[in-house]
Order: sequence, then C-alpha cells, then structure tokens
Amino acid sequence: MRWPEALLSFSLVTAGVLHLLPLTGLLSAARLETLYGIPVRDASLELLLRHRALLFGLLGALLIAGAFRRELQVAAIIAGLVSMGGFLLLAAQSEGLTAPLRRVALADLLATLLLLIALALHAWGPNGDSA
Repeated sequence: MRWPEALLSFSLVTAGVLHLLPLTGLLSAARLETLYGIPVRDASLELLLRHRALLFGLLGALLIAGAFRRELQVAAIIAGLVSMGGFLLLAAQSEGLTAPLRRVALADLLATLLLLIALALHAWGPNGDSA
C-alpha cells in the first residue's frame, strides 16, 4: 500500500473510531452523562441520546468500511463531514459548552481535517479523476 492510500485509510479509520466512541452511551444514562457532561434525568432525553449513539455507531462503521472499500469512500467521507461539520457549526453558535462537549468539538475539528485530506486523496488517487 502506498502512502497516499495508507493516509486515506488512516483518516477514515480515525474518524470512524471517533464516531464509535459514543456507542458506550447505549449502556446507560450514567455513561451518557460522562460522555457529554450533562445530567440525563429525563427518559425522553435519554432515549434521544441513546439513539444518537446508535446512529454514530452506524456512521463509524461506514467510515471504517470506507477505509477498505473504495466504492464506499465518497459516501463515508461526505457523511462524516456533514456529521462533524454540522456539530461544529452548532457548537460555535452555543454558549457555555461543557468541557466534554468542547473535547468533542476539538476531536471533530481534527477528524474533519483528516476527512478533507481523505477526500483530496480519493479524488486525486490512482483511481480518482485527476490521476
């Protein structure tokens, strides 16, 4: 594997793992509280956050699969960029983010940069349009 393909795969796997981390929120409200630094006292809020964890798990699996299946890469990269970019835009508009949410924003910013690199590598790679 050449270095561009290795970097592309690394970027997708890293973003995928970051999206898998919230899966632990499926376990309990206490785990959700630890992840996000907010009290989860309402059953409806717990349900929404647990469903969010499940969706992030699916997205994480897609990103990791994209690291190994070229035909999934564009869909995985776009989904990851929309997910993380959307969170970053919403976080930028929010006041008083908890420390855990600030860490999520920082991780999303770094993963967004990795996915932008992955997108460029995909586009200009050996099977891309410009190579």
